[in-house]
Amino acid sequence: MSTVYTIGEALIDFIPDTRGVELKQVNSFRKEAGGAPANVACAVAKLGGQSAFIGKLGADAFGDFLVDTLTAARVNTSRVFRTAEANTALAFVSLKADGDRDFSFYRNPSADMLLTADEVGAVPFNSQDILHFGSVDLIEAPVKYAHIKAIEAIGQAGGIASFDPNVRLPLWHDHEQCRNTILQFIPLSHLVKISSDELAFITGIDNERAALDSLLVGAVEAVIYTRGSEGAMWHTREFTVSSPGERVQVVDTTGAGDAFIGAVLYLLQQSGTAIGSIDAAQAQRILQFANRAAAQTTTRAGAISSLPTLYEVDQPR
Repeated sequence: MSTVYTIGEALIDFIPDTRGVELKQVNSFRKEAGGAPANVACAVAKLGGQSAFIGKLGADAFGDFLVDTLTAARVNTSRVFRTAEANTALAFVSLKADGDRDFSFYRNPSADMLLTADEVGAVPFNSQDILHFGSVDLIEAPVKYAHIKAIEAIGQAGGIASFDPNVRLPLWHDHEQCRNTILQFIPLSHLVKISSDELAFITGIDNERAALDSLLVGAVEAVIYTRGSEGAMWHTREFTVSSPGERVQVVDTTGAGDAFIGAVLYLLQQSGTAIGSIDAAQAQRILQFANRAAAQTTTRAGAISSLPTLYEVDQPR
């Protein structure tokens, strides 16, 4: 069976006990495992797929907690490295009244930034595998070059590279550098997921259709455009289809985007279908499934702890 590998950051999200207030007004927090690549690996595994996380954690209690969490979710952690040179990353979250959130990160540097190209060089990718990554760990640090090595390796193996920019501007001193870095990595990917909040920033184009067209460069075969509660769109050079969002009572949006792309990658893994071979009907079914997974996640607090099982996603609403 193929493996969905994710590479990048695993961290601790500290979720506030109250919503609708600024971070400085929060009095207490609940510890949750997080980090988009780790979330995606868990999303795939909780749906029943085979996944593995590639990353580096501190030799500390938070790192222990993350390894335990990934293992409990049945994610392969054999490519999780540990270091005493830096601590595991932390993110303090404030929840707005609508369940959306703001972040304050503690990682200067954090252990994830120290993952090296040599450490990922021996990952045994094959043609059925998928590699998923984001932009948080594409900052100028050893981990950026670990990503480049992994992307090259999955390409040489004939597998799929999936990119969710998942923009976190507070982590970048220079926002234009963030944008340019994302644009550097998009052509290396076969599948790109981008949100309505990110499209204009990344492309510099206000017209939605023109902006999506501009992302079909290099190796990119499909762009998935997510629009929150409004649903999602699958856009290629040949067709565009969309699927409406699911209506639920939102508690916390943390991890919803990761649940969405995790569900997409799970279905791609199960079908073994190349992205370029997916037709409009198949794309719409994938979007419908992923929308249900994302919606289910928003009805509970936290990231990994809120990710749904296949049974939960398949239940009629």
